[in-house]
Amino acid sequence: MSRAALLVLADGRFPAGGHAHSGGAEAAVEQGRVRDAGDLAAFCRGRLHTTGLTAAALAAAAAHGHDPLALDEAADARTPSPALRAVARRLGRQLMRAARATWPGPELDALAAARPRGAHQPVVLGLTARSAGLAPLDAAYAAAYESVGGPATAVVRLLSLDPFEATAVLARLAPEIDRIAERAAAAAHGTVDGLPAASAPLLDITAEAHAARRGRLFAS
Repeated sequence: MSRAALLVLADGRFPAGGHAHSGGAEAAVEQGRVRDAGDLAAFCRGRLHTTGLTAAALAAAAAHGHDPLALDEAADARTPSPALRAVARRLGRQLMRAARATWPGPELDALAAARPRGAHQPVVLGLTARSAGLAPLDAAYAAAYESVGGPATAVVRLLSLDPFEATAVLARLAPEIDRIAERAAAAAHGTVDGLPAASAPLLDITAEAHAARRGRLFAS
């Protein structure tokens, strides 16, 4: 196992398309729920413990070796918003392209063939980690960090927030990211049906409105 592969996978410059998405932060800024670093911290914490946990568990389960098609169906069931399901599949398709170029393998090829329009991004992320020789815990870390790193980066652009403040938010969340990743990796040893299904209804609601909004900076 090369731990450096985790750094490549989690790097914001990895060409997986995440830079075009705010994880719901743009809608939160528009509605006045995120105005400063304190609000960003609350937003990221809420996202980490809900959709972040769910994504991390799906990723860890894929890295563990669970059937990716069953996990893709489980991801669908855990994503009530049609807009967010579409986003997850678009991101999954983009990540799949990058993953097959970087760490090619038969399992990635099989999932790409079975889901030509894209599987859910956390499932692809976990399978990518597996192809890179990483452990389920590594996949969980990548997904958990992504759940907060994306919104933090987006808010820097949306509010012209001091990037030092945004980075400090992420640093202070580190112990909670540890706990979420460990919980997700432990859940991956169980059944697909037993994986966490934490949700954030407000993110689902605002995602639908955001998808129809003209002039948005981010795709989601």
